Amino acid sequence: MDINYEYYKIFYYVARYKNLTKAAQILHNNQPNVSRTMKLLEYELGCKLMTRSNRGITLTAEGTQLYSRIKFAVEQIQSAENELLRSVKFDQGNISISGSESALQTFFPVLNHFRNKYPSIRIQILNNSTIQSIDAVNHGLIDFALATSPVHIEKPAIAYRLRDFSDKLICGYAYEHLKDTEISLKDLKKYPFVCLGKNTTMYSFYEKVFYDNHLVFSIDNIASTTAQLVPMIKYNLGIGFVPEIFADEALEKGDVFQINTKEAIPKRQIYFVENENRPLSFAAKELKKMLIMCST
Repeated sequence: MDINYEYYKIFYYVARYKNLTKAAQILHNNQPNVSRTMKLLEYELGCKLMTRSNRGITLTAEGTQLYSRIKFAVEQIQSAENELLRSVKFDQGNISISGSESALQTFFPVLNHFRNKYPSIRIQILNNSTIQSIDAVNHGLIDFALATSPVHIEKPAIAYRLRDFSDKLICGYAYEHLKDTEISLKDLKKYPFVCLGKNTTMYSFYEKVFYDNHLVFSIDNIASTTAQLVPMIKYNLGIGFVPEIFADEALEKGDVFQINTKEAIPKRQIYFVENENRPLSFAAKELKKMLIMCST
């Protein structure tokens, strides 16, 4: 049975208000058209749904049974339409983001701007490694990820390069004498070294940097998070490379000192990663646009 949804929608309002004129007003329609539609619906269904009298509309047993089902369906559709309309107008919605500490820290000002512009949109931020964040994208668990290189992207994930950033080699006061020198990567082995552990993109990046310079990369003290690197270095647990977004504030305060390297350290990148099989909501698309505009 293939009956026009509009017939059921009109029946819903007639049954709800027990009045053809009231239903027509709600539907911005006219009474003769509403009455005609009800007759067509009864014809299509092969049963009488209502009786008319001077006191209004009375549903038959069949009409009551149909209304009990139609009521839920129509109200659910209306609710979905209202939610969609509010989402389009950014009056409600949720965005879930996962990212590395460096990527999130870099783009917190953009997230703050978005939050101020669209205060009704809730943003859930998950602080995960790049590997975990991309995995969450692939499994449709989040809207998008902010990932730091090196990244390994496979379908359905797709990535857009947002921004380059540098790491700075820094040390605490125990190694302050190194700040006025230019040290080679080979000579770093003379000093305790601090870095994130294996299975992180930072470790993979420096493992390759050292390999490209015919050296083996090894660390003495492992930081659990990027945010731990600066305090560990500040308190002389070793020297290490730290993303500039974390290193600059400590350098300005004089808590740590920058060391120059003879070899040029390549820049790293921050990527926007999304699932091509999972369309972004209106709110997520708007935030994506802001992130890309901020990066150009």
